[in-house]
Amino acid sequence: MNAKLILENGMEFEGKAFGYLKDTVGEVVFNTSMTGYQETLTDPSYYGQIVTMTYPLVGNYGINLEDLESSFPKVKGFIVREKSNDPSNFRCEMELDGYLKENKIIGLEGIDTRALTKILRTHGSMKGYITTKDLSLDDVKSHLKEFHNDDAVYQVSTKEVYKIKGNGPKVAVMDFGVKTNILRSFKERGCDLTVFPATTKAEDILKTNPDLVFLSNGPGDPEKLGNVVEEIKKIVTEKPVCGICLGHQLLAWTFGGRTSKLKFGHRGSNHPVKDIFTDKVYITSQNHGYYVSELPETMEITHISVNDGTTEGMRHKTLPIASVQYHPEASPGPKENAVIFDSFLELIK
Repeated sequence: MNAKLILENGMEFEGKAFGYLKDTVGEVVFNTSMTGYQETLTDPSYYGQIVTMTYPLVGNYGINLEDLESSFPKVKGFIVREKSNDPSNFRCEMELDGYLKENKIIGLEGIDTRALTKILRTHGSMKGYITTKDLSLDDVKSHLKEFHNDDAVYQVSTKEVYKIKGNGPKVAVMDFGVKTNILRSFKERGCDLTVFPATTKAEDILKTNPDLVFLSNGPGDPEKLGNVVEEIKKIVTEKPVCGICLGHQLLAWTFGGRTSKLKFGHRGSNHPVKDIFTDKVYITSQNHGYYVSELPETMEITHISVNDGTTEGMRHKTLPIASVQYHPEASPGPKENAVIFDSFLELIK
């Protein structure tokens, strides 16, 4: 079926729809990874976004139920140059098309994804509308205007407290859209995990007497989470705290820093990050649209982006608190970034 993407600046891209054939609206972003489309689809940090994959062939190894980063896809739409109709991999359990149909997400293929990516790089991420109807920008303006992602964290966070048993340190996880592999990374180190909803009060977390409090990744603008920041302020003076991605940004706000929106974000698995204390460069996986633009006076930078110099890691000067902007659990080929979890656990000492 014919379909098209209509951007808020009026540009249109025509292609073919696949997956679940229902119109959708969201923020159009791009991801430069050559693999990992399954993890991208199910990463809660993509909630509210229409994701464009820059790699031209997507779906060639299918979908399996082991590598999901959450229980179901969180994207609003999925755009590819070419969808593979004949996946080949011994772990494949279903095709991409069927997976999107089952989860009621529309896909768009056959458009020039490189051209779309150049537009997003030039003009910045923007709202877009995927439709199977013959609509114009004027027809969809109201949908674009009404769309927002302000409640994204509360949509993807767990609704109930749950535990993942372990014999090691007690880690309280504030779930803003936590990825499965982050929980798995702590579990592999023997941690006894208790996962809390984003709306949990600090008193209820501290009542469990954790050895470490972890602030997870998640979608949306950290500046909209003032209520969460107020709870974190009550925790940082009582317990060691660490964070990844959104958790890193929320720690900046906690200590008086600020965040700003990147023009088109960092989304991909080939971003070089430099540890300024060891002078070593790591290849990292990233997915964020915001960054720490004003570092709190009480924090010092530990990692920077080689590409644009933005802050990729920080630690408190006196308290056992540290965070990174990138995703050490994502293993974009090398697994050397996993040592970040060991450094987080060192905060307990």
